[in-house]
Amino acid sequence: MIHLLAEATPSLDYGDQLSTVTLLIRVIVGATFAAHGYKHFFLGGKLQGTAGWFDSLGMKPNGMIHAVLASVTELACGILMILGLLTPFAAAGYVGVLFVAGWTNHRPKGFWSDSGWEYVFILATFATFLAAVGPGEHSLDWAIGLDLAFE
Repeated sequence: MIHLLAEATPSLDYGDQLSTVTLLIRVIVGATFAAHGYKHFFLGGKLQGTAGWFDSLGMKPNGMIHAVLASVTELACGILMILGLLTPFAAAGYVGVLFVAGWTNHRPKGFWSDSGWEYVFILATFATFLAAVGPGEHSLDWAIGLDLAFE
């Protein structure tokens, strides 16, 4: 699909377009994830509220451990994703948290909206895409010559 866009826009080559698309996806997905982590730390019920919610989902040994781990992962991996730094590792952390969220909270509600699992599935798909193709030229990984993408 991207190669069709490159052919339709002769002023940009395939690499430019792919880097632009990965930048856009990184910033949107990273900001979404970082915002969730920030919310768990500083807004609403804060960590106590998140821990209580995790307890209500039956997460063991206690909700506070999961609240801290999930919130730190969301915030840190979101920031790393925005920066394009250690991108495959940020994506892996992201997919791990989304898998747990999808399994414990969203799966029982079905696919569709209203806390269904389609939202976490789409975010995990974007994170997997970024891990596979890399963060693109507009990233710190690229700037420092760090190529961790799947070959």
